[in-house]
Amino acid sequence: MERNQKNARKHSMAIRAKQSLPTTAPRRGPSPRGSAASRLGAAPAGVPARVVSVRERFGFVRLDEAETDLFVPGRQLMGAMPGDHVLVEIRTGRDGREEGRVTQITERNDAPFAGTLIRDEYGRLAIQPDTLTSFPLLVSRQAVEAKVGDKVIGKIFSRGDRHDGHRAAILETYGSANNAATACQVVVDIAGVPQEFSDEVLVEADRVAAAGIPEAEIARRLDLRDKPIFTIDGADTRDIDDAVSIEKDADGWMLGVHIADVSYYVRHDSILDLEARERGTSIYYANKVIPMLPKALSNGICSLNPQEDRLAFSALMRLTPDGILKSWAFHKTVIRSRVQGVYGEINRMITGDRPPELEEKYREVLDALPLMKELAGLLRARRMERGSLDLETTEPKFVLDENGVCIDIKTRGEGLSEGFIEEFMLVANQAAACFARERKLPHVYRVHENPPADKLERLKEVLEAIGMKTDALDGVVDPHALAGILATARARGLGTLVNFMILRSMAKARYQPENIGHFGLALRDYSQFTSPIRRYPDLMIHRIMSESVEGADSKALHERYDSFVEEASASSSEAELRAMNIERDCDDRYKAEYISQHLGERYTGIISSATNFGIYVSLDNTVDGLIRLNELGEGFAFDGAISVLNPTIGMRYRVGDPLDILVTAADISTGRVSFAPARGRAAQPEQDRA
Repeated sequence: MERNQKNARKHSMAIRAKQSLPTTAPRRGPSPRGSAASRLGAAPAGVPARVVSVRERFGFVRLDEAETDLFVPGRQLMGAMPGDHVLVEIRTGRDGREEGRVTQITERNDAPFAGTLIRDEYGRLAIQPDTLTSFPLLVSRQAVEAKVGDKVIGKIFSRGDRHDGHRAAILETYGSANNAATACQVVVDIAGVPQEFSDEVLVEADRVAAAGIPEAEIARRLDLRDKPIFTIDGADTRDIDDAVSIEKDADGWMLGVHIADVSYYVRHDSILDLEARERGTSIYYANKVIPMLPKALSNGICSLNPQEDRLAFSALMRLTPDGILKSWAFHKTVIRSRVQGVYGEINRMITGDRPPELEEKYREVLDALPLMKELAGLLRARRMERGSLDLETTEPKFVLDENGVCIDIKTRGEGLSEGFIEEFMLVANQAAACFARERKLPHVYRVHENPPADKLERLKEVLEAIGMKTDALDGVVDPHALAGILATARARGLGTLVNFMILRSMAKARYQPENIGHFGLALRDYSQFTSPIRRYPDLMIHRIMSESVEGADSKALHERYDSFVEEASASSSEAELRAMNIERDCDDRYKAEYISQHLGERYTGIISSATNFGIYVSLDNTVDGLIRLNELGEGFAFDGAISVLNPTIGMRYRVGDPLDILVTAADISTGRVSFAPARGRAAQPEQDRA
């Protein structure tokens, strides 16, 4: 059956993999024919490493605790595959550089992998992996029937001494690889993400939702149903978990951020909590959502639907007249949203486009709109003053036809009301972290460390190459320094390049129990409080903060939650990274599906990165494509920084430059797109690039 006829799946690929064909070699210990020393019983020499990539004639390993990769010639890999743990002997190669030789495979990675079923040059069935290797793996066993051209999941079941001796089995087939939805289904399955809820979880969610809101619970809460509270989201939003209210007086501002009280319904260590903890986050791509919680909760009793009583956890914040957070209080509340606001509609209202139907829809909250605009402007100004980095990113919005095929890509623009909500959520998250710190609660902070030293050094090299001063990056770097550099670059017309390079220099934000601040936002205190329907860390801190609000002392909360917070912080960070990778990989496949309909067409893009094998160009619609060195002409080489240049003729392609391109290829199965330079705007003389 085609994959799209088998979507009713209750178990992830990770579970099915345990029932797959057995391997014929042990997962640990030396390979069948190790080094001469191992065959004689002596321990092989070498340092521990992990294989990170394997090509046709070479590979790379990463030494334990090292940040750089070591080149290994193909004949010295002993058939090791990406993810294998190995011992490596380091030596000097023929070119005088360090290289490695695998002496032992200590742990094998036999995890399932995604690919496309092909016939090789000899007519044999093989799987061309998406990412595992650049060469196909011969198929010797099949658990299911599959056709050439199908997207499949395979698994190596027999290892040889060399890569061409490995044999694979087909575990699952999904139908044509030339379809983004199919390719994304494989991405999700390989990641081991459960896409449906068990009957047990669904029954419990229905039971909890059906219980509704007991009158006794309403009676014990702060009743805010008379306040003009409302939500603002995208037109297609279904899980509405945040609402706002705003007032202004002589002393300043009272901002309310009211978040769905998911923790009331999802109790600690309940079956719903364990399910949410395993998932960690909702995942979004194209027109798909893989939710953290069942719809009975996320779209039902926990969603702040208009004109319905809902339980909330409210942050009531007092700000000075110029927008500085002064005090805060958190309350368990009951609210009744006046209207389900839509970004586009509110943006029209704010700019003076007020048709009668919108005036009527927003009648109860019209007075709040100018106040929101004023306060959000103050909050943004304060944020810029403290050095918050205003880095630009572009998010795609895919337009699909009735068959689910991507026929257009738009970019999600940010209007005024989107900015309002962002600023209000940021200040609520700050207040939540301050609350936890002052009460000495166990907590999950959203932390962002200073940029790593090696990435800062790389950034300095780039900035110096384009003639910018880098004194501000000496010593301990604060956000103000980077914000100043970015402002200078934008004034000089180099904003695209420097914005991109600063983004690449940043550490990854993560969750942890220790509060070390947030570099990018230039905040001492920051957590994530505002999306408990979609993010487990938010749900976790709601639970702990709720108990504190209701009278639990700090010592008791630490005894109950310390180990839980430690473990859940780590698992939530891992789940977030997994979700980001899935969303990025799926976005790439939909982009490839769209651009495959425009082969041979001409576009203008911006060079986004340079490598030793070519340059990447980003189009306005967010599609990225690779132009290989041989497409640029003879004599071009990577300068090791931001350019590919030909010193003989004095021409170069530099990151940040515009370039006219032709679309030459698009592989939907892997999401890879290829471009070639078009006649017209092209490489510039070096002397024009100071």
